[in-house]
Amino acid sequence: MTTASAISGFDPDLAALPAVAYHLDFSQHAAEVPQHVHRKGQLILALHGAVTCRARDEIWIGPPDCGIWIPGGVAHSARTTDNARLNYLFVEPGAAPLPQECCTLSISPMIRAMVERLAREGGDYPPEGHAARMARVLLDELAEMPREQFNLPISGDPKIRLIADALTLDPSDRRTLGEWARHVAMSESSLARLMLRETGLSFGRWRQQLHLIVALRELASGTAVQNVASELGYESVNAFITMFKKALGSTPAQYFAARRNGSKDRSPEYL
Repeated sequence: MTTASAISGFDPDLAALPAVAYHLDFSQHAAEVPQHVHRKGQLILALHGAVTCRARDEIWIGPPDCGIWIPGGVAHSARTTDNARLNYLFVEPGAAPLPQECCTLSISPMIRAMVERLAREGGDYPPEGHAARMARVLLDELAEMPREQFNLPISGDPKIRLIADALTLDPSDRRTLGEWARHVAMSESSLARLMLRETGLSFGRWRQQLHLIVALRELASGTAVQNVASELGYESVNAFITMFKKALGSTPAQYFAARRNGSKDRSPEYL
């Protein structure tokens, strides 16, 4: 039996309210949410498991204390882990001074709790009353949240997209820049320049950022560190932990413990 897409059960644009929230359990839906677009802006919060989104030639992930913000009118797709439980917050254009481009936003425990509470109201609560007042406060608070850059640029260039798609499918692929250059029929120096121009990163930095995106998604879903290291092609768990700590300032266990407690060690080096 084919599992229905998460977006097949409701249309957020039907509600004229400034903000509406929905709760989704992906044990009941297909993990892949196909590309779609809606008028309202969307904030995606992972309560359990993990979600990655593609929008405007970038991949975005929301760690435990962040949400992925997608402005209205931006085509996007998403993929979740099988155990993911998400809250979606849809925001009417102009209802709050939120970013005009995709980004990750830090999310306070209060905002997370308010979105959860609003999700219990559905999409047809009275425009005046407790839920409406809570929605207004929620939007005011959300507009104050700082941005974080948990994203991977993937570019619209067909050759960069080919490499990105291949490595996203198999992040353990350890082909060198020269090997990829031969694969896409370019010189190594030309591919290096193209990668830097299109993504702002060298090939080595770009691939490491991809590994961090995948690692954060899998670790957030509960996958063991040993399994994540193997999935990414590291020869040892220690080598993976060393990479993770260099980029994010702490080991995976320390990183997720700090995020659950609402603290951050330092700004990430790569993300």
